[in-house]
Amino acid sequence: MATNLQAYQNYLVKEKNYSPLTVRAYLDDILSFQDYLNQQSITLEEVVYPNVRNWIVVLVENNVSTTSVNRKISALKSFYKFLLKVKQITVNPLLKHKSLKTAKKVQIPFSEKEMRDVFLDHDYVDDFESIRNRFILELFYTTGIRRAELINLKLKSINEIQKTIRVIGKRNKERIIPVLDCTLDLFKKYKEQRDNLEQIKDIEMLILSKRGNKVSESFVYRLINDYFSTVSKKEKKSPHVLRHSFATHLLNNGADLNSVKELLGHASLSSTQIYTHSSLAELKKIYQEAHPRNKK
Repeated sequence: MATNLQAYQNYLVKEKNYSPLTVRAYLDDILSFQDYLNQQSITLEEVVYPNVRNWIVVLVENNVSTTSVNRKISALKSFYKFLLKVKQITVNPLLKHKSLKTAKKVQIPFSEKEMRDVFLDHDYVDDFESIRNRFILELFYTTGIRRAELINLKLKSINEIQKTIRVIGKRNKERIIPVLDCTLDLFKKYKEQRDNLEQIKDIEMLILSKRGNKVSESFVYRLINDYFSTVSKKEKKSPHVLRHSFATHLLNNGADLNSVKELLGHASLSSTQIYTHSSLAELKKIYQEAHPRNKK
């Protein structure tokens, strides 16, 4: 079985181009299922669907969230598709499985006022950390990139002549995003400060700590949370909410869904459509205020 897991890991890395984090998550979920099967003296290759269903019951009884259960089963589906592909099994035990229904959470984006406030209310002095922090905020809000995409940007990712940024997204998919003049102006200021650091260890990376190292995901999360805590009372203040705000504000101001899809790097429109909920709320507000039949 260890051989199959190793082969599957190689498949995820080399053929599917999954990130190390995603590969680790998939393997952890499969190993968790394997631990459950060991108690039943069943191997992964011997599994039939009732075994999977019983595991789901155990997970739910242990208060594992529906989202987490679906994620674990998704990992199993992928693994059994692989085993079928390499002829280690003849029937996929999860072929007819349907995901558990989850209540869709509508994430509330930052308002346009909150976005203006976060750029106005902070004292952005002309030192490395202040300019870098503002540049991070600017990149998130003007490009809609993910946190992992931001920290993996390289200095050469930004093309000042073409006014674009080259982003490597999920599954190593590349996309080119237009960059606003205000973002380029801030990039130039940041680059001047960056060039004057005492030492630069991760010389290729765009976003650095004051010690010249590539920044971490936790650092970026804390930064966004801290800055928005002063201008917003929303419960969640994260890089993903900024991405959500980018998409929502574009849609509110007339951008079409397909264009936003391309900018976000989504594979399908269904992923982008979650951002239309906030746009619909804005549309309802405008409709209520503007329609003659609603005048009192």
